[in-house]
Amino acid sequence: MASVSMTINGKAVRGNVDPRTLLVEFLREHQRLTGTHVGCDTSQCGACTIHMDGKSVKSCSVLALQCEGANITTIEGLAKGEDLHPMQAAFREHHGLQCGFCTPGMIMAAIDIVNRKGNDLEEHTIREELEGNICRCTGYHNIVKSIAAGAKAMRGHAGLQQAAE
Repeated sequence: MASVSMTINGKAVRGNVDPRTLLVEFLREHQRLTGTHVGCDTSQCGACTIHMDGKSVKSCSVLALQCEGANITTIEGLAKGEDLHPMQAAFREHHGLQCGFCTPGMIMAAIDIVNRKGNDLEEHTIREELEGNICRCTGYHNIVKSIAAGAKAMRGHAGLQQAAE
């Protein structure tokens, strides 16, 4: 067993893990943060997307030990109490989900898209940037609409750094 420490959603955590433990497993099984989903174990579906040091990462492709000292944000770290992050609120308002399995990864990827591409996103940009995040229930129309609305709503929002504090 090896010891690992990181900050998850603004809280310092430490745990003992097998060196082969994936970050997604550490989050779900060791920290009980089950909003990060396991969909494929091959980093193709995006259901396990989180932010590591402010960047979108598929947590099924990262070992927990690689996150030593990292700042991790999961879907659980976005809302401030009852106040949803603007992207979460946009997904709710614009029906950007059906079964909800892909939704946490989609929202985390969407926030990263806005952080990299800005608040005024065109449909083709959103669709291109979502490659690697799979939804089996929808035709992506409402997901794209949700991301565009969430991007605009994030204008002036303090973003992830504030959400994790």
